[in-house]
Amino acid sequence: MSLLIIGSSVSAFGAQLEARMLPDADSAKIKMTFQRSIFIDYKNGGDLANELNGETWVVNVKAGSSNPGVQDLINKLNQKIKNDGSSAQITDLDVEYSAELTGRSTNAAIDYKIILTPTLSHYNIRKYSLNNPSLVDMAWRGLSVNGPITIDGIEINLPISVIKSKEPAAYETIAGTEGESLLSQNIINADGIRDQPLANWHDLFDPTGINVDASTFGLDKSISGFVVHTFTMGESSIREGRQVEKEFDATFTKDKEYTIRAVESADSANVSVVGFAAIDYIGGSEVFGVTPNAPQGSGETTGGGFPIMIIYGMAAMAGIGAIAVLFMSSRKLKAEEGQGQQGIDPSQLQSYSTSASSGGYQTVRGEAQLKGEQSYEQTRSVYEQEKKEEPSSSSTKGSMPKGWKPS
Repeated sequence: MSLLIIGSSVSAFGAQLEARMLPDADSAKIKMTFQRSIFIDYKNGGDLANELNGETWVVNVKAGSSNPGVQDLINKLNQKIKNDGSSAQITDLDVEYSAELTGRSTNAAIDYKIILTPTLSHYNIRKYSLNNPSLVDMAWRGLSVNGPITIDGIEINLPISVIKSKEPAAYETIAGTEGESLLSQNIINADGIRDQPLANWHDLFDPTGINVDASTFGLDKSISGFVVHTFTMGESSIREGRQVEKEFDATFTKDKEYTIRAVESADSANVSVVGFAAIDYIGGSEVFGVTPNAPQGSGETTGGGFPIMIIYGMAAMAGIGAIAVLFMSSRKLKAEEGQGQQGIDPSQLQSYSTSASSGGYQTVRGEAQLKGEQSYEQTRSVYEQEKKEEPSSSSTKGSMPKGWKPS
């Protein structure tokens, strides 16, 4: 038996976070999505092939905060948030869960998806005043749960649970192996987002909301008159490292050798804050200090603190380079103009009429030749040459065939 784990993060699995926060509001709706695909390889046949080949089914669960299972999930998430040093709490939660199996001739695939839509409250540590920015708690973002979460009789957090429920014979083959250990890893796990420092996220602020005609863009009234500062995690960079999908393999032998593979995308997050946000720390926990506008003298850029003076310097160098190119082009043009007339000087040409010979007819076409002692014979028209070479009509008039004699 062997267990092979390949991944780019110290956390077990990935998650996707989406949030937009009003610093001084009482609460904010956020969204967490967890997805995982499981592949059970039975290319050598065996009991798993007999049980799963050709099988298809779907399991769905959807519930709100009134459900006892959802209340249990809220309590466990809030305990995890508290353990991470955050004062925020989840006060409402909607849950969607799905698991879908497709059995093929050599393997079976099970796709899991959990969408949590919590209402986050108490994240505001301090409201904005003239001399102090708002303080927004960000230590809550590692939403994770260990162990089973059962909603309406269906366990949603451990992948092995749905196999045990829907395919008990297949479960018996997997039970007690490294395959079961792999399938017992929590799906609800956002520790990778928590563990990536906010200073490593990319950030960009959008001033569209402060435009006079911002309403024409269909913007929400809540951001009217403000900039929106967005922090994004999940792009490959020197700071964040190479972001790739995570893959976990487990190979075990029962009646045949089988391989179970779990695949997830890299962690990603997108958090938008209304106002200009700067990263700060309180008691070791990360927070956003938020003001309606950028603080005076701020030199931060979307590059994560790349000095603004360097950008100005690069722009100045580009301007100097453009001036140098224009100067060199001007000098080259003047040098070429100083060479004077190129080719034949028109003042040295004189007109010469053509088609004026006997038997011809005069046209408006003329020719030009160089002034001087050069004779026209040297520069005459090719048409005149061709005309001379043509036999005249009078030269053949009255001629007799060869061998004839006059009588």
